[in-house]
Amino acid sequence: MRTYLVTGGAGFIGSNYIHYMFKKYDNEIRIINVDALTYAGNLENLRDVEGRDNYTFVKANICDRDAINKIFEENDIDRVVHFAAESHVDRSIVNPEIFVETNVLGTATMLNAAKKAWELPDGSFKEGKKFLHVSTDEVYGSLPEDPNAYFYEDTPYDPHSPYSASKASSDMLVKAYMDTYKFPANITNCSNNYGPFQFPEKLIPLMIHNALEGKALPVYGDGKNVRDWLYVEDHAKAIDMVQEQGRLFETYNIGGHNEKQNIEIVQTIIDVLRESLDDSDPRKEKLTYDLITYVEDRKGHDRRYAIAPDKIKKEIGWEPETMFKEGIRKTIEWFFAHEDWMEHVTSGDYQKYYDSMYGEKLY
Repeated sequence: MRTYLVTGGAGFIGSNYIHYMFKKYDNEIRIINVDALTYAGNLENLRDVEGRDNYTFVKANICDRDAINKIFEENDIDRVVHFAAESHVDRSIVNPEIFVETNVLGTATMLNAAKKAWELPDGSFKEGKKFLHVSTDEVYGSLPEDPNAYFYEDTPYDPHSPYSASKASSDMLVKAYMDTYKFPANITNCSNNYGPFQFPEKLIPLMIHNALEGKALPVYGDGKNVRDWLYVEDHAKAIDMVQEQGRLFETYNIGGHNEKQNIEIVQTIIDVLRESLDDSDPRKEKLTYDLITYVEDRKGHDRRYAIAPDKIKKEIGWEPETMFKEGIRKTIEWFFAHEDWMEHVTSGDYQKYYDSMYGEKLY
């Protein structure tokens, strides 16, 4: 039985990946989920897998060298899938040190622990071991508004926010280990994910939540910043395929072929919510474009991201299956079915954070 160590598995993408893997492999694999359970980590995301004999949760910070080494010492880890990271750009602008600590030093801790466990006396590595570092397209910076311009694996890094700079640094660390030690790893750089269990600081769940509450929908700047949207289950499938079929030491870009302006996203959410609610539902009356409220633009806000997933399609055969029109409907259906989940994660500290980020900017 192959054993996977998943970092950040209680978060949005990590929990969806765990669901995907158990759905595909069932009892053929074992998953150890390591998560510090910061504000965006939520064990409710994995309630339905908690009773499995082949699933273990360990509460630990990836910067805790002793805790991470202990996991490797007590388990024969075959694969590491490294999601754990601070990931919200706004938070990185307010407190960049946390992003450097988690994303850079935490990645170094994970690399060192895996290297120590997998390295043989002659400097080679045990057969079948692999470390997959999950990163972002934001490391590439911003594209011109030319629809023919895309990010490729050889696009030079040009990060503009503390978040993207910390992820670029972690990518470079993994590259250095691959080059220096021939450490068995891959890097994936993905576009914006969306889908079930996404914490409502990110655009899509934030807009869904606020719209249903009849609250303002804060849109940065003119709302015309472009992002490429990737349904999270498609991303989980891509990660698994890179683990199984990807060439060692390679980077693979994972994109959704769903480029949308932010304002398009917000308007689509309003439209789909209105279609989904019964006429008798009092929330429907408040769901209009009048909720859209433009706020001061974010510092260093990249104008356009777009990924070309040509390499992963050619070498591995992966391509996105979920177009945005279908994915946003599936996402909204999920949030309707899990309004209790949304209520739990939007209370307390999250609400204080939301007010500090947007409260004084609304106009």
